Amino acid sequence: MTFQEHTPTIQLGQDGPEIQPLGIGTRTWGYGEDAADSNRRDAFTASLNAGVTLFDTAEIYAMGKSEKLLGSFMNGKENEVFVMTKYAPFPWRFGRQNLIKALRRSLQRLSIDQVDLYMIHWPYTLTSIETLMAGLADAVEAGLTKTVGVSNFSPAQMQRAYDYLAKRDIPLASNQVAFSLLKRDSETNGLLDLCHQMDVKLVAYAPLASGLLTGKFTIDQPPRGILGLRRGKRSIARMQPLLIQLREIGEAHEGKTPGQVALNWVIAKGAIPIPGAKDAKQAEENVGALGWSLTEVEVSSLDATAQTE
Repeated sequence: MTFQEHTPTIQLGQDGPEIQPLGIGTRTWGYGEDAADSNRRDAFTASLNAGVTLFDTAEIYAMGKSEKLLGSFMNGKENEVFVMTKYAPFPWRFGRQNLIKALRRSLQRLSIDQVDLYMIHWPYTLTSIETLMAGLADAVEAGLTKTVGVSNFSPAQMQRAYDYLAKRDIPLASNQVAFSLLKRDSETNGLLDLCHQMDVKLVAYAPLASGLLTGKFTIDQPPRGILGLRRGKRSIARMQPLLIQLREIGEAHEGKTPGQVALNWVIAKGAIPIPGAKDAKQAEENVGALGWSLTEVEVSSLDATAQTE
């Protein structure tokens, strides 16, 4: 049995297509040499071939190149892909008309006439949430996007967005936030529960915590750069009980990897993880999170262990 037959699909957005409960984040697409772009194409193809059709991008990713790459990869396959992109509400972008202009530019880069989901990238701007929602509603009515969402919105901010859109008879489809075993604010602040109550999908970016949950970093080989400053040897040492548990649970599920278990945990919470994929190997690794499910006992056990992080 393939995972497509075993994994229940979800509907993202009113009258949206049925998709797998996992997508691909393209934040790193567009950086590096041409060889890197070729690897991203391989990641796209491998994901699509495996039945993963949700791709998340944004106008600010690689200064628009992420959207351009996704658009070129989709050529001839537009009807097979669910496209999510975002509007950056910079302080100098006043008024809802700027959102429409930005969306039209995103559509040009993506080489499509309509996106499946258009989001506000963050709420921290001089423009009110209600004005931003008015722009999203205008975009739906203009046929430029099928549905709309937000990103990095708190429970109170999401409620305001939801309430305004309801007045225009437009549902809020999603709220995209950082969510993983190492980043559980959405559970503690009530956001995840509120999403479930409102039928708003929580889309989880950084579901592998920048690779920390894959087990690729060790005390002897900690991460470098900014991540290394935040998560040095002491932090990696504290994570060992969780990583050990991820490996043990994976072994009990026919050899799933720690990363696949971590992604399945996000799905078990009712959220949609969108891990990155730089090449076909990473895309295929992500797909291994589908087709099986953690038990309630395993989810609770991971919850308890992750609380110590």
